[in-house]
Amino acid sequence: MNIKKILIPVLITTLSISLLAGCKSNSSSKNVGGKTQIEYWHVATQSFGGPTVTNLVNKFNGESKDVTVTAKFNADMYKGLAQNLQAAAASKQYPAVVQMGYNYLNYAAENFKYVTPDEVIKKYFPEDKNYLSENFSSNILDLAKVNGKQIGIPYSISNPIVYYNADIFKAAGLDPENPPKTWDEVKKDSEIIKQKTGIYGFYMQEPADNWAQQALMEANGGKMTSKDNGTVKASFATKQSAEAYDLLAGMIKDNTALHVNFDEGNQAFLSGKVAMCLTTIGKRDNFEKSAKFDLRGTEFPLFGNNPRRVPAGGNFLMITAQDEAGQKAAWKFIKSLLTTQSQTTWTKGTGYLPSGKNTANDPKGLKDLMAQDKLMKTAEGQMKDIVPWTSFPGANGLQAEQVLIDTRDSILSGKESSDKALKDAQDKINNLIK
Repeated sequence: MNIKKILIPVLITTLSISLLAGCKSNSSSKNVGGKTQIEYWHVATQSFGGPTVTNLVNKFNGESKDVTVTAKFNADMYKGLAQNLQAAAASKQYPAVVQMGYNYLNYAAENFKYVTPDEVIKKYFPEDKNYLSENFSSNILDLAKVNGKQIGIPYSISNPIVYYNADIFKAAGLDPENPPKTWDEVKKDSEIIKQKTGIYGFYMQEPADNWAQQALMEANGGKMTSKDNGTVKASFATKQSAEAYDLLAGMIKDNTALHVNFDEGNQAFLSGKVAMCLTTIGKRDNFEKSAKFDLRGTEFPLFGNNPRRVPAGGNFLMITAQDEAGQKAAWKFIKSLLTTQSQTTWTKGTGYLPSGKNTANDPKGLKDLMAQDKLMKTAEGQMKDIVPWTSFPGANGLQAEQVLIDTRDSILSGKESSDKALKDAQDKINNLIK
């Protein structure tokens, strides 16, 4: 493993430099003009929810009499945010609220100072003692629990769907009313599209995480982790996982699928250079606004008769404020993000499914959107197939995730065979988390 590749981003980022230059107090808030000022860290880019974050923060700031929130964008998705939070912890300059990815749930619980929503409610807001049970289903709350402890509150929930360009399907002589349902059909249709149009058939998202690839392996019967005498172990290096990766790597080798980074892949799809794009429903709003073609969507493909297993993507809101004023302000801000109105704004501006149990069916919320938008219907239909996004325990959780990312890139670029790369990655991760 390239240790520099892991340590450098942790220690040298624009954000960490600015934090380390500050004072070394444990305060997560400031009192300016009688208002408590706090920071909210998020991962929403301009094409992936950023304007909606600004909208929600501005709305809160305009209505709040005693709290002001500053939104801070963190590049490189949840890995980048976790790395920046490491630097903040080292300088004792925690933000008040962060969007923590579900794939870092265990890592965050074990390595960062935080306060649970239950603790904040009990200590400062007893009137909200039933807030969580009244507003969230127990299975949704479980997405942000570790050993029964509520680390944060589920906020964004997504699953992967296949967006496709119906115009390209027609040009290739394929029926856009009958998109591929299995991976064999994805492969076959991609070959036809390439042959008839010269356009790439398929792209699977490749950001700084293993989310979509987990879905790929588990759809063929692979399993990311198992327990050995109660200890979590990586267990994905199986014949089934290798076969799933082989299919995608083979398509890339045959030039029927594209292997590029997340932003490039999304742009290639929107510009008509790729017919199908497997990515998060969280891109729904951006795709619907940007596509100049007949945009449609279908469910995550199956491998034969194996069940669909799609990991819950997205993030939970974690209170990392270290002082009383910051914790109180954090809770007030979080509650504002979780109202029906705010969750409706967030879903409409992204595509994420709402975490609140009442929002989707509320006439003043998302009832009309959920009923009318076919892409949202597709994602909602897969909620029954949701499984946890793998989160590795221990102090080396960030390194473990990086191993998966490096392994993906090694396999899809043709540098290593799937079976060898997965076996090496499994061994590395188990040494990291033991």
